[in-house]
Amino acid sequence: MFVKVCGITNEDDALLAVAMGADAVGFVFAPSPRQVAPQVVYDITRRLPPEILTVGVFRDELPDRVFEVASRAGVKAVQLHGRETARHVSMLADNIRWIIKGVSAGSPAAARANEYGTDLVLVDAPEPGSGRLFDWKLVDEIPGGLRLILAGGLTPENVGSAIDIVKPWGVDVSSGVESSPGRKDAVKVRRFIAAARAAAPAEFESGDDDVYDWTDE
Repeated sequence: MFVKVCGITNEDDALLAVAMGADAVGFVFAPSPRQVAPQVVYDITRRLPPEILTVGVFRDELPDRVFEVASRAGVKAVQLHGRETARHVSMLADNIRWIIKGVSAGSPAAARANEYGTDLVLVDAPEPGSGRLFDWKLVDEIPGGLRLILAGGLTPENVGSAIDIVKPWGVDVSSGVESSPGRKDAVKVRRFIAAARAAAPAEFESGDDDVYDWTDE
């Protein structure tokens, strides 16, 4: 089970997430209470283990701008969380290997999630970044064959049920493990990751086919 802790704003929280077993940490470059500068992110990413996927989160930015900021920040992956098109993904794919396309549950984009040119698709609430739960049945509208990352209102208390119902490839959490916006709570991070691992379907815990090697450049 792939676990991403997003909304990281400082080195201590990044190291905490890694120590607790997160596979990925996310840094928000879009307007947000958790927005962070590329230089700050660079100072963090260069201190993280190579097997950790570092992700820059963008919304409705031009591909050139996404690539510029991602390069300055030293992140390995980008998450496009707005109205980006398949052409945007294609333009970035020449220079960025790992691209996560974010879609809102129940939206036309969600129903066409297999048309973006990446199999890493994050499904969030209809109000992306709100930290609100949504009807998990809406995930049924997303085409098969994708590595689905579930987000939106997940907490240590509900992530197990979410995994049991949706059976995603991964989960993403931000506000659900915070003590305040942009500040992670160590106990909540530990409990969230433990609950996600415990609920993971057996096929996600065995077999190389379901695991990416994030160190492969």
